[in-house]
Amino acid sequence: MQHIPILRRGEPYRSVEVSRTPDMRTGEAFVEISQANVGLIRRDLLRQAESRAALAALSTRELIEICRRSADIFANDTLLLGDSPQSHQQYVEQLSATTGLPHVLVRNNMAKIRTAMAEMEKVLCGLTRNMPLEVLDNGYASGLSFFPRAHALGVVLPSNSPGVHSLWLPAIALKTALVLKPGGAEPWTPYRIIQSMIKAGAPRDAFHYYPCDHAGAAEILRNTGRGMVFGDVSTTKVWANDPRVEVHGPGFSKVMFGDDAVDNWQQYIDVIAASIADNSGRSCVNASAVWASRHAEAIAEALAQKLSSITPRPAADPAAQLAPFADPNVARRISVMIEDGLTEPGARVTTQGERIAKLENCTYLLPTIVHCKSPDHPLANREFLFPFASVVGCPQSEMVRRIGPTLVVTALTNNEAFRRELLESPHVGRLNFGPIPTNRISWDQPHEGNLFDHLYARRAFQVA
Repeated sequence: MQHIPILRRGEPYRSVEVSRTPDMRTGEAFVEISQANVGLIRRDLLRQAESRAALAALSTRELIEICRRSADIFANDTLLLGDSPQSHQQYVEQLSATTGLPHVLVRNNMAKIRTAMAEMEKVLCGLTRNMPLEVLDNGYASGLSFFPRAHALGVVLPSNSPGVHSLWLPAIALKTALVLKPGGAEPWTPYRIIQSMIKAGAPRDAFHYYPCDHAGAAEILRNTGRGMVFGDVSTTKVWANDPRVEVHGPGFSKVMFGDDAVDNWQQYIDVIAASIADNSGRSCVNASAVWASRHAEAIAEALAQKLSSITPRPAADPAAQLAPFADPNVARRISVMIEDGLTEPGARVTTQGERIAKLENCTYLLPTIVHCKSPDHPLANREFLFPFASVVGCPQSEMVRRIGPTLVVTALTNNEAFRRELLESPHVGRLNFGPIPTNRISWDQPHEGNLFDHLYARRAFQVA
């Protein structure tokens, strides 16, 4: 059986305690993963300053070049996974086996990570707002001075989609060591990224990789100067008020029609469907709601028809668009939650047939579209880990004050007053004007929060 070790300052370490993750399709143990205990993590984190010093010894330009080289290594090379070689095709197959993601979606996410590595200079320019990069080397330049808030960034990672790993990647170019806790079903991507970085010339000392339990994850977030955590509300709420920790929970992303565009809703169906269903609806940037003052029911019917062609397919099928649930009980609970919500007046499901489907011993939830007559309905602002969206009827005059925290808004409107309302809203994290899918990321702009601001603070600075 394949074994994945802990990485302590980049060096493999095999633990006596292990966990075993099954192949989703066979149910048999597929990979054995060494587990780090709290004591080991606490002891290793006493040396965070040394890990950062290894990165600080290199210039920002050198680190950007390492990231650029690592892009093709990550995407194409055979790298060590523990004691065994792992080709890029084996990576695709292994990740698919434990998460259920179809091969084509793994490759799509792989391409996102590769792009983030290859375009690291562009990413840093976006994060720093084109600040001279020499500031990171010298501490000051052009009248600007910044200092690091932390030696290391601790990251508690999810298992839902590999694309999220692009969010912590800039830490290396920002001279901040990484302390990663991988998701139980997705240990593959962060390990492969680390190996590609090391092969490209990054110092081993900068990387810590600790598969562990909840106590270990909490130890990482408590004892690194800055943290990042991914998960649902129950996972992230503990850290919601800790300024040291950047929280990545549900996105509640939305497509919103202005009154000037809603009568032409048919021309936007493809953009909305992609926003909902791309990457099997697993990302926080997937739209979970569409808001419109008119035609909401017709929009819901059209989306249901459009998404009805998405059905379970074998993992290697290039047309596969839907991922199964690792735990069939989670799929059943989500389906029950939707049905319970539909018992409340004011909502109707527009998709037809059974919601739960089976293929190759895996359980899927088929795309589901619900029409809600108002934002007050319990299903009007819900997010689930599959292609689900509510189409909500709401007057344009009430939309901005009622949407609540929203990671991405795609606003289909040319109304300047409505656009101004959205621009001034503190609830909107990313804002797209025009028919741009909510899940389209621009690498020269921060995605959710700003990692540079998270890792560095500005100081007043003068020199005689």
